[in-house]
Order: sequence, then structure tokens, then C-alpha cells
Amino acid sequence: MDKATHDRLTELLEGKIILVTGGTGTIGSEIVRQLIPFRPKLIRILSRDEYKQSLLRYQFRDFPFLRYLLGDVRDLERLKRAFEGVDLVFHAAALKRIEATEYDPLEAVKTNVLGTQNIISATLESPTVERVVSISTDKAVNVTSTMGATKLLAERLITWASFYRRTPLKILCSVRFGNVLDSRGSVIPLWREQIREGLPLTLTHPDMRRFFMSIPSAVRLVLKAAAYSTGGEIFILRMKSVYIRDLAEILIEELAPRHGRSPTDIPIHITGAAPGEKLDEDLVAPNEADRTFMIDDEMAVIVPPHRLEEARWRKLDNFDGYVTSVNTLSKEELREYLRSEKLI
Repeated sequence: MDKATHDRLTELLEGKIILVTGGTGTIGSEIVRQLIPFRPKLIRILSRDEYKQSLLRYQFRDFPFLRYLLGDVRDLERLKRAFEGVDLVFHAAALKRIEATEYDPLEAVKTNVLGTQNIISATLESPTVERVVSISTDKAVNVTSTMGATKLLAERLITWASFYRRTPLKILCSVRFGNVLDSRGSVIPLWREQIREGLPLTLTHPDMRRFFMSIPSAVRLVLKAAAYSTGGEIFILRMKSVYIRDLAEILIEELAPRHGRSPTDIPIHITGAAPGEKLDEDLVAPNEADRTFMIDDEMAVIVPPHRLEEARWRKLDNFDGYVTSVNTLSKEELREYLRSEKLI
């Protein structure tokens, strides 16, 4: 993180009361971890899972300014109580599993859409909340899944809320992620277990490509978005893409010998793409192209239509880094990256 961004975040976060929804999840807990050095007055961690809260409470036992709140973003009254005195909100609560949300689409709507609207309602009614950063996904671009559709609606709600120029000013924005490597429920933890057990690795499609980012880099983007937002934007990290097949083969080659097995003992079983899955992903939709600007070499921003005349960044004229079919890492480049992130 550059010094200018760090200084902006220090001014924004130091001595403040912060709420993190979904705060015991992979992204939520990393947000908490990266907020701690900025010396906030209080961090409230809202989630539905008391067991995960107990684990996080032990992990962060040396930080008495953390508070653990049981609750659900579907419950507006609970949110209003959690928002009391809060200055900033990081909204990471979501249903994100494509197969689960295809099977139970209404549950995805309740959490991802109505839950986000509850965050907005509580923000607009709060006399103290200044800023909200909502976590989105590349699945919201060129939608083919229920999860992507609900996250697209969540993005639109956040942008819509930026129309409200109330006193005090409310700043709301979204951050659009790619796949987060080694996050809870992702393929890497599953494949590690399958390799440990000597089972075949399950892969949906051999030609599937995905954008990827590490957990820490994903959250650094969230904090950077909080620093730069003036309301209604969607922030995107410039990412590399990988073939998921390459990722599976590397894990087998690297991890099987550690469990006393030859890589040839672990086959890859192709299961077929799940309903709603795409072979390739995009980070910017065609109708967003003329509103996309570069903040720097690692981050782009989609400016809302009603604030386009205020855009102060350089127009993005090359979208090669925002489709998975371009800038795909080779297998060996991916292996080196996984080693550098200590994932293998």
C-alpha cells in the first residue's frame, strides 16, 4: 500500500467505530485483521455463526476493542441496533455458493438483495454512518447464475443509494472481486483434503478459467476503495486469470508426495459445469466500458452514470486485463505465484 493511501486510511479509520457484516467469514475476518493496525476505537463483528465467532474471539484475543454481535443482515431492526454510533461499514455478508443459490434462489435474494437494502436503509437512517463498502463479485458481469444476479442487484442498490445527498453525506460503493484463493468453500481447501485422503480431484470443466486474487490482496482493495470512494462507484482489481485445470494439476504435483503418494495416484475427475457456471469470466460489462477509468496500474473504477461528469481519472481504453481469455498465467507462472503466497 502506498503512503498516500495509507495516510488517507489512517485519517478515515483511526479512532472510528467500524462494523463488519459477515465478519467471521474469510473476507470479513481479513478485513478485521487489516483494520486493526489503523487503531480504530471499536470494531463490531456481525455474523450468524456463534461457533465461528468463538474461533475468531480466540484468534484476536489480544484486541479488546473488538465486539462480537450475533445477527443477520436480513433483520433490519437488528442492523439498526448494530449501527448505533458506527462511522464506517464493510458489508461482506452474502450467500456466494453458485450451486446452493441455484437450488435455493429465494434465500440468495433474501440475503444478497434484501440484506443489502437493509444495510442501505440502516445507513440512510443513521446519524453517524459516513461510508459503506459492499463486497461484490465478477459473477455480477454478464450474469448466468442466481448468485450473480443477486450480486448485480446489490451493486445497483448501492449505486442507487449514492443519489441520496443527505446531511450528513453518505458515501456507498462496491468492490468487485474475482475468485479468492484459499477462501472458505473454495476449491483449494477441498482439493487439499481430497489429496490427503487419496481421492480423485473433482473438476467441473477442463477449459474453465477464472480471475484470482489472494485473500490479503482482495482486502487491500477493499480498504483502498474505502479511501478513494466519493459515492456510487464499483472498484475492480486488475487481475491475472488461470486455468482451473492447471491449479488442480499443480496441487497434485506439489502435495501428493507430502502425503506419501505419487501424483499419478491422484486422478482428476471431470464432473461437468454446474448450473449457472461460465467457462470464462469478465470484470467489466459492455455497457460499463464507457464509464470505466484507471485509478492506477492495479485498480479500475466504474463511475455511476449520474456522476460521470465528476470522473477525475484516466479513461480505460484497453480491456485486455478484464477478461479471463487474456493475460492467463502459464502453469509455471501460477506455480510460482502459489509458492510466493505460501499456498503450496
